[in-house]
Amino acid sequence: MPRGRHKVFLGMAVGVGKTCRMLQEGHSLAAEGRDVALGLLETHGRPETAALAKGLELIPRRRVPFKGALIDEMDLPAILRRAPGICLIDEIAHTNLPGLEHAHRYEDVDDVLAAGSNVLSTVNVQHLQSVSERIAEKTGIVIAETMPDRVIDEADEIVVVDLTPEALQERILEGKVFPAGSVPVAFQRFFTKENLDVLREMALLQVVEEVEAHRLTAEMLTSEDRLISNLAAEREHRFLALVKPDPSANRIVRRAWEMSERLGGPLELLWVAPRKQDDGREADRRIDDLRRLGAVFGAHLTVEHDDNVARTIGNVARRSQTTHIVMGVPHLRQRFGRPQRSLVDEIVAITPTLHIALVGDPPPAPSTSAEGAGRP
Repeated sequence: MPRGRHKVFLGMAVGVGKTCRMLQEGHSLAAEGRDVALGLLETHGRPETAALAKGLELIPRRRVPFKGALIDEMDLPAILRRAPGICLIDEIAHTNLPGLEHAHRYEDVDDVLAAGSNVLSTVNVQHLQSVSERIAEKTGIVIAETMPDRVIDEADEIVVVDLTPEALQERILEGKVFPAGSVPVAFQRFFTKENLDVLREMALLQVVEEVEAHRLTAEMLTSEDRLISNLAAEREHRFLALVKPDPSANRIVRRAWEMSERLGGPLELLWVAPRKQDDGREADRRIDDLRRLGAVFGAHLTVEHDDNVARTIGNVARRSQTTHIVMGVPHLRQRFGRPQRSLVDEIVAITPTLHIALVGDPPPAPSTSAEGAGRP
């Protein structure tokens, strides 16, 4: 059975009208005689959204026990049994409750597409993994739920549902996005003019990047002989992220993953730990934390114990045929008051053909959770 087509309605934040656009298209397709069903709709108590869904078949949710309560979740098996020609699925970055078929709703979407149904879906740009950290650095907002960029990269069509920050703020003040009591908190924590400017820029930039990627792909496909020649002439990109168990690891791995996604190539993690590092429960916990971080991005962690960090990096890089190293900015080292060669200098001396990307420290910013004013 051929895989279904995926159309994503992408917005800068909650309240810009992604779900309404998705529902409007669903009605238009149903009016053409197409088989349309709502697999999952999040109205968030908004009457206009609920009213717009009337007339469309809604596949009921299932009730899932969780911590002594029953929580409504999307019923993936029911959707697959119904097998609509077109399935509408809202908020695909959602994290599912434990025990369901998949950990995330975007994985449910993969199953629906694989079963042959076309999918219309919605997501906010800040939930993309490559974007979430840039937003955190610029706004101080930490995004709780993220999904791989591949979901957008593999989509057949992306529609940006755009709204100016001023227009969105007006909708919030009119009570069309949050309950009246949540409006002051929303404006203080997330929906400031400055934050919305950043989010809008990210949403528009995401589509520009996708359009450029499709254009370049088309150009490559029209010159097949040149493409084959270029592929044969160049080595496959392979990425090695240098990490250690401290807060910088998350930032470095995210940057390395973003590069590996854009250029196409596997990502591995390496921690060169001191030889005399203490063994025991704490050391095991730190390694487990790094392994879990790598697993999120599909990367394997290698731990080497050696005091000669540069030599060990060079050995691992040669063994894994690494082409790109991603690492934090090394601290300046001094001996007898004189600057010494940095770790970057030592790596380049050992493996001069490697590309090295340095990930700088983010500017200090207040950490504010995006969950405080409703999920953006």
